[in-house]
Amino acid sequence: MLTLPIKKKWFDLILSGEKKEEYREIKPYWTTRFKSIIGGYDFERFIIKGVSLNFTVRFQNGYSPDSSSFDADVYLEKGTGKPEWGAKPKEEYYVLKIGKIYNVSLKGGV
Repeated sequence: MLTLPIKKKWFDLILSGEKKEEYREIKPYWTTRFKSIIGGYDFERFIIKGVSLNFTVRFQNGYSPDSSSFDADVYLEKGTGKPEWGAKPKEEYYVLKIGKIYNVSLKGGV
């Protein structure tokens, strides 16, 4: 499972259901990580054709092993993001569309 550390602001907004997407820059680092999670699929073919690929991600509020976290079903696409959710206008990203959230573990008064 892929673990993505995120800032408290985004963590809280996703957990509340207000923020429905998380963004990662389209760079070799993220391409490699997503390819390794998705496995045998032809990653570029699916992403280029706009087909969503789904998998589970653990979102973690920070880098500490005892940070608050939750798991979510996500659907990976390429596209532009919403500036109010942290994206730069007109920039293309890997967009993780957030589905079902489960295994919520809140620590430290989050």
